[in-house]
Amino acid sequence: MKKILINTYFKWVIEKPIWALVFVSLTVAALSYHIPKFKLDASAESLVLENDNALEYYRKISKIYGSDDFLVITYAPFKDLMSDEVLADLKSLSDELSKLERIHSIDNILNVPLLNSPRVEIAKLATDIRTLETPGVDREMARKEFLESPIYKNLLMSPDGKTTIVRVNFKRDEKYFQLLYKRNELREKLSKPEFSHEDQTLFDKAQKEFRNYHASVLDKEDAVIQAVRDIMDRHRDSAEMFLGGVPMITTDMIGFIEHDLKTFGLGVVAFLILMLSLFFKRLRWVLLPVGSCLITVVVMIGFLGLMDWRVTVISSNFISILLIITMSLIIHLIVRYQDLNDGNPGQSQKELVRQTVSLMAQPCFYTSITTVVAFCSLLISGIRPVIDFGWIMTLGISLSFILNFIFFPAALSLLTPETPGSGKDSTQGFTLAIAAFTNRHHKIILWGALLLAIVSAVGISKLEVENRFIDHFKSNTEIYKGMEVIDQQLGGTTPLNIVMNPDQKYFDFLKETEQNKTEADFDDDPFADEGEKVEVNYWFNSNMLDRVEKIHDYLESLPEVGKVQSISTLIKVFTQLDKGRKPDDYDLVLIRKLMPENVKDSLVNPYLSQDANQIHINMRLIESDPTLRRSELIEKIQKHLVEELNFDPTTFKFTGMVVLYNNMLQSLYKSQILTIGVVFLAIMLMFMILFGNIRLAMIAIIPNILAAITVLGIMGLAGIPLDMMTITIAAITVGIAVDDTIHYTHRFQEEFKVDQDYLATMNRCHGSIGKAMYYTSLTITLGFSILIFSQFMPTIYFGWLTGLAMVVALVSDLTLLPLLFVVFRPLPSSEGGR
Repeated sequence: MKKILINTYFKWVIEKPIWALVFVSLTVAALSYHIPKFKLDASAESLVLENDNALEYYRKISKIYGSDDFLVITYAPFKDLMSDEVLADLKSLSDELSKLERIHSIDNILNVPLLNSPRVEIAKLATDIRTLETPGVDREMARKEFLESPIYKNLLMSPDGKTTIVRVNFKRDEKYFQLLYKRNELREKLSKPEFSHEDQTLFDKAQKEFRNYHASVLDKEDAVIQAVRDIMDRHRDSAEMFLGGVPMITTDMIGFIEHDLKTFGLGVVAFLILMLSLFFKRLRWVLLPVGSCLITVVVMIGFLGLMDWRVTVISSNFISILLIITMSLIIHLIVRYQDLNDGNPGQSQKELVRQTVSLMAQPCFYTSITTVVAFCSLLISGIRPVIDFGWIMTLGISLSFILNFIFFPAALSLLTPETPGSGKDSTQGFTLAIAAFTNRHHKIILWGALLLAIVSAVGISKLEVENRFIDHFKSNTEIYKGMEVIDQQLGGTTPLNIVMNPDQKYFDFLKETEQNKTEADFDDDPFADEGEKVEVNYWFNSNMLDRVEKIHDYLESLPEVGKVQSISTLIKVFTQLDKGRKPDDYDLVLIRKLMPENVKDSLVNPYLSQDANQIHINMRLIESDPTLRRSELIEKIQKHLVEELNFDPTTFKFTGMVVLYNNMLQSLYKSQILTIGVVFLAIMLMFMILFGNIRLAMIAIIPNILAAITVLGIMGLAGIPLDMMTITIAAITVGIAVDDTIHYTHRFQEEFKVDQDYLATMNRCHGSIGKAMYYTSLTITLGFSILIFSQFMPTIYFGWLTGLAMVVALVSDLTLLPLLFVVFRPLPSSEGGR
């Protein structure tokens, strides 16, 4: 069967190359038709853990107390903030924004209630509320209130009084959440035994409906945000403004993805053309490899469009990686072809191509498989964009191998043989010099490798998974500038929330009260007002509010925390209004009864449930604080609530984007260990199958382990944290670097049979396959270096760290690997060996 397949392949690819090229052309044409369907996704959902229970809880709480679906415009006027001209411009800006589609409301210093300008009596709350737009309001008193009020301090105005914000609240898209919940409900059934074929059909339909609607939402959001920016541009003569908020970050991230796809895709192609011209100096060796690369990329993009597979920030560089991996494969085929042509002058082109394919099919297959395994290991990360990246690259590399073992041999068969010796250059002299160095300096190489491993181990021990979201972006981007202003002047950026519920004793009390109701209770009271009902609640009483205030004050004392808002804010405001006297239980009843709706919307509803049995404490973290450690901060707050304030740990829960992002970050370290373990185990098994020699396989894995731990060690020593991009580096490093190891070891086995001399074999391998390894590693290293021009910092780290790892892998494969072969002599004793 195997022989029949091989003969069929040679017949239709090499003997009848036109048909093979027609097949490839039709495949490219068919899939390129779906390229317009190719879509991007940079939503918040793509930045959190798959199946994270905290995500569902976050959505539930957001529905009750409000979500993060709003924009923030920082507004720093060039004149006094309270001047007529500036307030008129702020009014005009807000009015224009309010007319945009999807905008629910606008919050700014003009329309928020003023309670202390002058002071409002509690009894007149319902009738005597002013705003900055109220005629005759004292603007200086209002300025003072914005700077000192527990509500507005560090929220609406910076401490210097020169910067304010305009909050643009989006309408809640009920259809979006309806489709989301429907999809998630069906997704939960996937792992259950009773999941039927009908359920699968319903899930596929729900998944498609959600994706399509989600894409339309992103398009509309992008249009709204662009409209907001256009409005801002019309007012930049009056103030310096920056735009912030989760929707804006999502939109700009998609812009970064599009930029990376276009810039780095085209950049890598231009770079590959340059490198091929320098390496081979022949037009055929430029056009054929570039054609192979473009075929792979076009087919893969079309396939993603056909399958409606969205590309995220993490997978945005898949084109660059796919181009580089494909080029690496083609370079090995070219160098092998040139070696055969130089050694067999006068041989026909088709025979040269047949021999090239016959000799390279097995090592190229195993190199592709090992790279696929490396990317498949990302599937266990539990992080949706990382999982998608793993699948995209797995399919891309598989397509690359299949298509290019059809296109490249078929196209090459139609050309005439090149002149023997035309492929020789100074590279062979360089690789032979490395062989001579390896032979002369055994101890230097072995001790150097050991020292590098020790230093790397120290660096790995310093690896962290904590990183600041602001550091994902360059300092010249609007995201960075906006976050920095809000962070330093307006109370922090990233929200962290605590939701607190009653303890079990309260619920037991309610149950007992319900059971013990008698006729002597409320109904038999002849003086009771029939419309009056005594409200029983857990939190909105003086005793529990005192405890909430202790939480509030503690959170405000933390250096990593900026603005804190809770129901305690309300108490602080009314204490201030009543000249320092805290409201008692009677006052609290009066306050809730008399408070107008606009004040409730600001001071009560975001922090207290309707039945007053649940509170919601909101704090914003200062992302630019270099000491910020999210996980440690959450543990510290939790410990204080339990040990110092005596709250039952089952009665409160942390939520918000900080928790979701922190969960993702904390999973990275475990995922990294699992990923590397899976990769090395799979590669060891393949080495044993490919080489048929356990000792040889164990030696061959060493340079790849060294390359992986080196890049992780450098990250630890340089203080570069693990994030969604850098988590993939070690696995990808091994997956790509192992290609050279396989090619070198496979060639070493072949060459060793000639004279059973380890040193002579090393020299021959360095002079042949060593040249291809040099070309491919240099191409990969410089190719990944193009990523440093990204606007996304993790992509920059990914580019230069992967390139560095490739250099370590090349040096190890050309020095340490052959030296270990020479020292340990792993080839079978029947072959002798000197």
